[in-house]
Parts: sequence; C-alpha cells; structure tokens
Amino acid sequence: LSNTQTRTVNSELKFEDLYNKWKFLRAVYNSAPSPANKNNNAAVGNKKTDKTSNNSKSDTTSKRQVAKLKDPNQLPQIGDVPKFFIKILTSLKRAGIQYTEDFGTSLPGYLDSTNFMGFNAKSGQPGFAYVFGYQPDTNWINRFGAKGLLSHDSLVSSMIQQRYNQRVNITAQVSPYRHFNIDINLDKTFDKQYSELYKDTSAFDNVGLTRLNPYALGSFNVSYISYQTLFKKFDPNQISETFSQFESNRLLLSGKLAGLNPYQVGGTNLDGYYKGYGRYAQDVVIPSFLAAYTHKDPFSIKPISNGNPNIRSNPFSGIIPKPNWAVTYNGLSRLKGLDKIFTNVTIRHGYHSTLSMNSFNTALLFTDPLRVGYPLFKDPLTGNFIPYFLVPNITIQEAFDPLFEIDMTFTNQLTTRFEYKKSRQLSLSLIDYQLAESRSTEVTFGFNWRQKGMPIIKKIGKMKLENDVTFKMDFSLRDDATANSKLDQGTSFGTSGQKVIRIAPSVDYVLNNRVSLKFYFDQT
Repeated sequence: LSNTQTRTVNSELKFEDLYNKWKFLRAVYNSAPSPANKNNNAAVGNKKTDKTSNNSKSDTTSKRQVAKLKDPNQLPQIGDVPKFFIKILTSLKRAGIQYTEDFGTSLPGYLDSTNFMGFNAKSGQPGFAYVFGYQPDTNWINRFGAKGLLSHDSLVSSMIQQRYNQRVNITAQVSPYRHFNIDINLDKTFDKQYSELYKDTSAFDNVGLTRLNPYALGSFNVSYISYQTLFKKFDPNQISETFSQFESNRLLLSGKLAGLNPYQVGGTNLDGYYKGYGRYAQDVVIPSFLAAYTHKDPFSIKPISNGNPNIRSNPFSGIIPKPNWAVTYNGLSRLKGLDKIFTNVTIRHGYHSTLSMNSFNTALLFTDPLRVGYPLFKDPLTGNFIPYFLVPNITIQEAFDPLFEIDMTFTNQLTTRFEYKKSRQLSLSLIDYQLAESRSTEVTFGFNWRQKGMPIIKKIGKMKLENDVTFKMDFSLRDDATANSKLDQGTSFGTSGQKVIRIAPSVDYVLNNRVSLKFYFDQT
C-alpha cells in the first residue's frame, strides 16, 4: 500500500510594478524634466517680453496660463538627495520563491482491499487522509497494525519505506540605481529515506507486531558563506592559522556539550576533554570546523540534532541558507566624456559557496532512554558518545567567479577583458579526521580587435573581397595547490599542485556568409 504527496510553491514578486503604481515613486525614477518647469519658464518669458501690458494684468494672465496648462498627472518635484535615499530603500525590484516537497510511503503486508482511488468504501480503510497523501508517523502505523490491517505472517520480510525530498530556491534582484544590478540567490536541498521492519514476533516474545532495524539515510546541501578565511595566508607545507583555530575550538565545544547532555558524568579526561566528548567526537568536530572556517564564535554554531521524530525532521536545521550574489555594473560608458572613448564597459563580481553533507545515516547503537535529545551509549573503543546520525564527510566549495572582471569595448572596435578568480574547496573526513584543502587562483587577460573591410585576400577569381577580420589574444595564468592536514599531527603536506599558463592567439577572417577562415595557436 503506497501513497505520494507533492507540495509546490512558485511565486514571483515584481516590486518594480508595485512602485510604479505610486505617483511619488514614479517621480523618483523619472529622469525627464518636469513639464511644470517648462510651462512656468514659458510663462515667465512671455511676461518679460510683453512690454505693452501693465504689471497687474500681466500677472493675472500668467497665472491663468499656468493654471490652464497644469496636467492632473503631473509628477511632484523631488530633490536629488531625497531621490538618492529613496532609490536605496526601493532597490529591491524582483523576488522569486520556488519551494518543493515530495513525500512517499510504502506499507507492505496490507490485508484490506481497495475499490476506488485506493479506498475501500465498506471498511473505510486506509482512510481519506492516507489516500490523499498523508505521511504516517510511528503512532499512526502502530494504530493501523493494531486494527489487523497489516500482515502477521512471520515470512513477511519487506520493510516499511518512507522518503522525503525538499528543495528551496529564493532569488532576488536588487538595483539601487540605474545600470547597477545585484542578483541574490539562496538554495537548500534536503533528502531523506527511512526504512524499518514491522514484523510479528509473537513466536519469540509474545509482543506481536514489533518495529525492528529502523534506519535513515540522506544528504544535505545549502548555499553558504565562508570567504572570511579565504584570503588568509596559505602554505601547503605548513599548518594554517585557520586549521589551528579549528583544533582549539574542540576543547571549548567539548565543555559546552558536556553541560547540555544529562547523560554525561565523570568529568574530564587527562587531555582536558570531557568524557564522551573527546577530541574526535563528531558532535565536537563538526561545529568546531564550521566555526573556524567561517571565523565565528564556536558557541554560535548549533549542534546536529540527535533524533528523528518524523520523516521531515532535518538534523541540520540549525544550518540555514546564506545568500550568494552576482554584481554587474555597466554604466561607466554612459558618463559624460567616457562615452566618446567606450561603447560599453561592464564590471562584474560574484560569489558562490555551498556546504554539503553528501551522505548521512543513522547509528544503530544510538540510545536515548529518557528522550532528551542526547546520546547515552559510548563507543567502547573511543569513549565518545555515539550520535543518532553519522556524517562521514563535510565539503565546502566556494568561488569568487569572478572576484573582479572588467570588459571594455572601445569606439574603434577594440575589446579588452581582465578577470581575476579565486576558489577553495575544503573536504573534512570524519573517518580519518583529515582535511583536504584545495585552492586555485586564476588571472585572465584578453583582447579582441575587429577591422572592417580589410582585404587580406583581395579576390578569388573575379570576385573581390573586402570583408571583416578579427584578431584575438587570450592569456591566462592559473595556480592550483592542494594540502592535507590531519588533526593533532602538527604537520601539513602538499599532495598536488600545478601552474598553468595558456596563450591562445587567433585570427578570424570572413570570406562570405558561408565561408570563414580561422588561424589559431593554443599553447598551455
């Protein structure tokens, strides 16, 4: 017996259309001169040139002309300073939200029948809620089994299965002033699958239907911000300042967690770490790592939840999506003086980062008899508490793509481009407690010059050729390095790296609308 449910929200909010409905804000964004000023100036001019009329008659006539020419749709007058601040306050032009949840449940061993749309009208089972996508929890399944609707056959080995998928994407466009745009993006992805064996064990313990081997697994991905430590000194053969801070944070968080867990007794070990929360305990290592590489207070990082109350529960709910951005400005070529030199100047900047836990799964030895949300059982080998979910690896990928880029097109058809990129990937293994850090820096320069009517090939047969030729030159320099650092070893070593230089000149020549020639050289 299976059901599914999908919830979707797609919305787009166009704030610019909302602003245009208010006359005051239309005046803020209106760059044309006010019609009132033109009318007033015309009235004043007429008043000065009319020398034959007396003063009082001239004043009366001028006022009547202004009143007669006044437009009921005329926009109010707003000064430059108020305009500047109002444009900042109304810089949000558009926002979009895409939210999707997808559920599914499969209950093996269902004994009743289905007649219409998965529903038995005589017995009323499995209920309208389940038919229309309700996702049952533990109590619902227990009541369902108590009604005799699930098989008690000892040969039943199929497992109850539930799945959940959540996607969140929020976008926004901010434009504080003309030609300056900021695109903001937030993402979140969460997947989880849950399974358990619901079987009659009366032949062994007279209990009846019993829940056995509950197991959950999934993945988590969220947009993130971690550039705070990206620009710190990096030497593949030396322990970095950030990694040293990561190691130091563990002792602080060991004390914090020991104070929160009511099962923790016995004080500290010889190394100063509290029993159950040693230097390699997962609940200690993960928040220490996140705090160090985002340059935050370790006490501000929320721990991973130790529980699974329902299929929607997210153990990483304390990690919220952070905004990533792309900035574009193309207004320089429109400034007075520069418009005679450039036809287009575009400046770009962007940052994108993700925090990923590509897999997590339940620990079968986790126990919490008092249901306080903390583990009781300790691993006999390490002495650390065993959490509800085990996370083998955490990855942070971030890139300024680009950190800075300028693209210029001159009035003589010459185009030049300069770009500077910087990226980093952090991969922390909670199996061998080793951090792999990869960094890349790239500088790119290129130019493109197009000349019209250049007869490189003057004619073919009797056909004369005066077509366009384009000269291109691309140059890039990329420096990659990867280092591995292991907790408490005091050493760091480079594992790979390269410096790549690329030179790529080319010439494109158009013979006609069907034939073109390209001469190029690419050296890396």
